[in-house]
Amino acid sequence: MTNSSDNNQDIGEQLQQQIAEAYSRRQPLTICGGGSKSFLGLRSNSHEINTTQHSGVVSYEPTELVITARCGTPLSTIREVLAAHHQMLPFEPPSYGESATLGGTMACALSGPARPYSGAARDYALGCRMINGQAQTLRFGGEVMKNVAGYDVTRLMTGAMGTLGLLLDFSLKVLPLAEHEITLAFDTTVDDALQKMQALAGQSQPVTASAFYNGTLYIRLAGAHSAVMASANRLPGEVLPNTTGATAGFWEDLREHRLDFFKPAAAPLWRISVPPLTPPLDLSGECFYDWAGMQRWLFSEDSAGTIRQKAASAGGHAQLFRASDELKAQTSVTHPPGDQIMNLHRKIKNEFDPAGLFNRNRLYADL
Repeated sequence: MTNSSDNNQDIGEQLQQQIAEAYSRRQPLTICGGGSKSFLGLRSNSHEINTTQHSGVVSYEPTELVITARCGTPLSTIREVLAAHHQMLPFEPPSYGESATLGGTMACALSGPARPYSGAARDYALGCRMINGQAQTLRFGGEVMKNVAGYDVTRLMTGAMGTLGLLLDFSLKVLPLAEHEITLAFDTTVDDALQKMQALAGQSQPVTASAFYNGTLYIRLAGAHSAVMASANRLPGEVLPNTTGATAGFWEDLREHRLDFFKPAAAPLWRISVPPLTPPLDLSGECFYDWAGMQRWLFSEDSAGTIRQKAASAGGHAQLFRASDELKAQTSVTHPPGDQIMNLHRKIKNEFDPAGLFNRNRLYADL
């Protein structure tokens, strides 16, 4: 299956020309797709370069479990194309709005509830084509895993927040949809929930998502009908209604932050990553436990320093996910790395974008 056109080639050339002109003038650029994730990181007032017209599926081979699409392609289109062949993006990326694009999805590298069990966005990145800060079009990887040799630049681009270049196309490995799926709910405490989620992860159960909030543990089982039902019969949970589809109900609402917990609040929203069995951190505010306890969403008025110190002490890190521009300007949005890691970031940035054109300060200040 292919969907390419001369028009999109022209758009790619136009994007390259815009970057060449910006490079000659040393004019900073903000890469803009659908804007659904514009709240992430620090905002920039630099000139926008829009990628949404560079869209469409380039190739899709259902039997090979590989799709290649232009980065302005709506994420909803990717999902529809895959669903028609009973396939899916295994890392269940959130959209945070109907305008989400494939490029923004891979640039931000956000993964949904399946992350601990199926892997992250970069685990399914096979190849990409991009324009660097000197207006050179580069291609990395391919459409099969054996083509990924040497430095895996495709995965480097995944999560770089557009700071290294403008993504043109992306090739991804996809997987079949589960034959059957149910969600079980258990009344329990947070400590017992953390223990149970970790125990299930070490068993041969078809668990594909787990979360805890406000006294209830949620476990998603997905796979062959017989395996799912056999596991469900061994677990004393209550079957949650409206969870028969691949991403239906509770888990889709969790992925897209539509649950009541995520309704707008005065306090900033933090995304905390810690080892799964880490006890509740001594922080104020409401907490939602996702990814078997490894990802924790926290609404808190505690200081950034306090939150990051608690996360670091537990062997993790904390990201300021949603907050006012004023608060973002006062503290680092991303957990500050050590000097060695930061120096490595600067060297990589200098290789791909020596003039510092793309998405300045979006990932880290002064980068």
